[in-house]
Amino acid sequence: MVIIKKGIFIVLIFMLPLFGKDTDSTIIKDPKTAFLASFFPGGGQVYNGKLLKGLTFLGLEVLALQSWLDNSKIYSDYDSGDYPLQKHRYLEKRNKYAWWIIFLYFYGMVDAMVDAHLSPFNEVMEVSIELEEQQGGENE
Repeated sequence: MVIIKKGIFIVLIFMLPLFGKDTDSTIIKDPKTAFLASFFPGGGQVYNGKLLKGLTFLGLEVLALQSWLDNSKIYSDYDSGDYPLQKHRYLEKRNKYAWWIIFLYFYGMVDAMVDAHLSPFNEVMEVSIELEEQQGGENE
């Protein structure tokens, strides 16, 4: 667990300067960059300026990974210990956390791309329809 925490800390230290200049919420985000940043769990959300959401994704990934590792270890060493559940239950729990890891990873990628696509949404919705029609009529 300590190795995982140190690894995440080191990666965050190297990644934060990459996103420091783009955290302004008024800048239109590039979905391709958000996708590439989301290869690291929570990176796409940090790119989109949603630090809390990014840290939540990262925390959930770490929690699921740690649970998977714990259940995997118990399943492998089941015969040498006294555990409250039957052996097959630890296999089921290990597999369940593996699916959670995969789901959270891809959900984070999709969420980052959707947030990047919707970054100009508020600006587009604030423009009056009548103003657009008047400008369109002048161009004809």
